[in-house]
Formats: sequence, structure tokens, C-alpha cells
Amino acid sequence: MSDTLAKKDRAAETRTRILDAAASLFRDKGYAAVSLRGIADAADMKAGSVYYHFKSKEEIVLEVLNLGIERVHKTVKAVFDTGKGNQENAALITDAICAHLETLLEHTDYTSANVRIHGQVPEAIRSEALVVRRRYEALWDDILAHGKAAGDIRQDVDLKMFRLMLIGSLNATLEWFDPEKGSARDISRAYAAILLNGLMDK
Repeated sequence: MSDTLAKKDRAAETRTRILDAAASLFRDKGYAAVSLRGIADAADMKAGSVYYHFKSKEEIVLEVLNLGIERVHKTVKAVFDTGKGNQENAALITDAICAHLETLLEHTDYTSANVRIHGQVPEAIRSEALVVRRRYEALWDDILAHGKAAGDIRQDVDLKMFRLMLIGSLNATLEWFDPEKGSARDISRAYAAILLNGLMDK
């Protein structure tokens, strides 16, 4: 490996260390209580080293917010791209729900930080982060529209309202999830059964 590639790898590893430390702190303490010095201490490095990789706390928090959503987006999109041509829509939506929740819980520091501090960050940061969030919401709009176009979802269902309820319910799982009481996949399937089949026995 050349010296240039080795330096790039080390820089990438250091950035990841900083972001991992920041995500954990934002998750536990919220936005206002976390400082660059605190992030540096948590990453076991000097504050000046953090400034070498990030210009500000705002730059760090934006990346943490975006990474949390982008990782979930990537996994759910892969499920949709693979299944939309050869799966029944009920199974496809169920698999997408599973992908969202399992990825959410796998990267819990980032996703929990996103859920906790999104409303706490400065308006300018929140506006920038909304670009990534809206892109993920649009993916779910596509998934649900695919099912509706095929006639598998009732025409009177407000898909935006359903998507808001779905993502909100999945994200709220971070607050109470206990692997001893059921796996993410089991919980996902239970969500899907209720959301797709309804509650009342008519």
C-alpha cells in the first residue's frame, strides 16, 4: 500500500472514531450538552485533532444525522430494488419494515442520536439534514405507491399518513426495544401484520 493510501485510510479511521464518539454522546446527552472537547475526550484524542477533520461541532452533528438515515435508506432500498419485480407487495413491505428496524438497531448510536436530537439542532443544520430525510421518505412513498398501483393497497388509503405512522412507530422502537423480549425481525413482522391487516376483526 502506498503512503498516500495509508494516510487516507488512517484519516478515514480517525473520522469514523470521531463520529462514533459524537453519535454516542449526542444519543446520551442531547445536542446542547456535547462540546468538541467532549467529543475529543470520548474519542481519546486532542481537540486540535478533531478540528483537523471537522471545522465545527455543527459539521459533526450534520454527518451523524445523515449517516443514521443513509444507512437505513441503503438497506431498505436494496430490499425494494430486489423484491419489487418478484415479490408480492405484502411480503415486500414486510421485508422493508424488517430492513428498517434491523438497521436502525444495528447502528443504534447514530439512529438514536438522530431521533433524539433532530429537533434540538440549529435550524440551518436541521434544514440541511432534511434533504437526506426527505430522500428516505420518498423511497417509502415509492414502495407504497408500487403496492397501490398493483391494487394491493386500498385506493382510499392516504399513503403519506401511513408512511408517517409507519416510520414514527419503527423509530419509537429505539426507546423500548429489549432483545430478550423478541428479535427485531419478530417485532417487524408483528408491526407489519397489524399495519397491513388491521386491528379489528369484522
